[in-house]
Formats: sequence, C-alpha cells, structure tokens
Amino acid sequence: MGVMIDGVWHDRWYDTAKTGGRFEREASHFRDRLAIEPGGEGLPAEPGRYHLYVSLACPWAHRTLIWRRLKRLEGAISVSVVDPRMGGAGWTFGAPAEAGDEAVPFAGATGDALFGNRALHEVYARANPSYSGRVTVPVLWDRLRGTIVNNESAEIVRMFDHAFDHLAPKHGNPGLILCPDELRDEIDAVNADVYDRINNGVYKAGFATTQAAYEAAVVPLFEALDRMEARLADGQGWLVGGRMTEADLRLFTTLVRFDPVYHGHFKCNLRRIADYPMLTALTARLLAVPAIRETVDDAHIRWHYYWSHTTINPTRVVPLGPAEPPRLDPSWPAPALD
Repeated sequence: MGVMIDGVWHDRWYDTAKTGGRFEREASHFRDRLAIEPGGEGLPAEPGRYHLYVSLACPWAHRTLIWRRLKRLEGAISVSVVDPRMGGAGWTFGAPAEAGDEAVPFAGATGDALFGNRALHEVYARANPSYSGRVTVPVLWDRLRGTIVNNESAEIVRMFDHAFDHLAPKHGNPGLILCPDELRDEIDAVNADVYDRINNGVYKAGFATTQAAYEAAVVPLFEALDRMEARLADGQGWLVGGRMTEADLRLFTTLVRFDPVYHGHFKCNLRRIADYPMLTALTARLLAVPAIRETVDDAHIRWHYYWSHTTINPTRVVPLGPAEPPRLDPSWPAPALD
C-alpha cells in the first residue's frame, strides 16, 4: 500500500491519525470517458485500442472483469493481472520482494503485457510523470494516446455497458444492458447505499484504527446488508426491476469476499453472508453463471488481503477456508445474458 508524490513512489499506509481513526478513500484521478455511441462525446470505442490492468483480488477491479465477460469484450479489450501479494512496491506484476522463499509467480498473474513494467506505479508514471495520488486498480489504458483513460470502476462499467455494442456480433452484447435507462434512477439509489455502507463500508471497518471509527462503520454495514436482504425478498431475488442489473453485480463483488475475508480479517463479524438466505441465494445464483464464476479467484482474494495488510495481519498467515461456496437453489432461474 503506498502513494505517489510528484511521480515518485512512497511505501505509505493510510494516515488515519488525521481523521480520528477513520479510513477515507481518495477519489479516482483519471476520469476520461469512452463515447457511448459512435460519434458521441468521448473517446471512440475501438477494438484493440484499450487495455485493462486489474487485480483478481480487488472487488473494484472485479466489476470490470465481469462486465468484460458479460458484454463479450474479451476480444476487444486485453488484460494484465497483477500479483495478489502487495508489498512495499504496491501492486506488482511478479512476486514482491517480501515474498522471500515464496517469490515465485502466482498462478493467474500475467505480468505487464504492454510495457513489461515491474510495478503498477510505473504505469501511472508513464501516464503522468508528476502524478500524485494512490495507485489503484482497475486501470483502463489507451494504447493510442499512451495514457490512462479512467481508473474509476463505476465509470468504466457504465462505459462497457454500451460503448462497444455497435461492434456486435464480433464484440459487444447489445442484448444485455445492465443499467437500462428506465431503471437508472433506482439503480443509482441502490448503488449509493451499497457503495457507502457495504462496498466501502467493509474497508471503513477493517482499516479503522479506533474503536469508535470501527463501530461507526460496522453497524451501518450490517444495517445495509439487512436492507438488501429485505429488498431481495421483495424483488424476486434481484435488487432492481426483477432482473439482474448493475446493482446486483456491484453488491456481488463484496458478497463473494465477505465470508472468506471481511468477516474475519476486517472484523465484520456480526453475521456472515451465509446467515442471510437471500444474499446467499444471490451470490450462488451469480456464481452459477460461468462467465461470472470464471472471474472469481479464491486464492487471489485470500492471499491479497491476509498477506498484504501487515498492519492488520503481521504474520501473513493465510487461512484456508471457508471450504464450501454458496450453493444454488435449483428453483432459482438463471439470469438472462442476452
């Protein structure tokens, strides 16, 4: 975990002393857009032009991988995957120096397919030699302009939802719109609740350094999970519109990490997701979709959090469980994918 200051990398944890023990997430810095339709405002959606940098462990990057699969963009957008173990150099494309005897390539990590860089902060420096800020995933890179388009996952998935559909059937999936116009306001409202109290809420609880800051995060987290459980019960198993939407998938990337990591590592232990029937059913229902399940890497998830966060887990011992994924009730129909 670290930060760049005027283009120079510094290994630095979050300074919660300035915020009363609270974790406060920094806003994303790169916010260019792809044109939603040909000739529209933004960069043109061209196959082969854009590249994703991701971590299979990160819930924010995970969103973009799900959209890339569901929207059939594998042939249009290439990917580089960082090693899940984050050491003093931040996200790296090979084993971090701190791995010692375990310094072997981690299965599923790919290296930097574009530049052969050792660390992701080198990609940020290439985009802006005087960059100051956190070095995060996902990163959407523009090969043509040689810079970062966007590093805000919420905006990247909205672009992916439409921008490449004019290239179908070779690229894109216009039959699947995850944020349709008629549901956008409701999806945005659910997303706002889920982001603040659940997606980011687990980090606010886990990275808190005072009891008061922890409790101020963990109680609203479970109140929000209770609301989502009730909403799923009232909405035919989906959060909005009686069908799979962006809202379900944005919640899913936290749910699938909750019992293996957030419950113990981040002290979010008032309940497990396994204790919520509807949230468990949603998780299992989405995991049953091959295009989604293939984006989930349990080893990357466990190893990233438990190995990387030495302020929380100084021994770097990585637990083996839980062993059983959520099981799908066969009475639940699969989501429509086109």
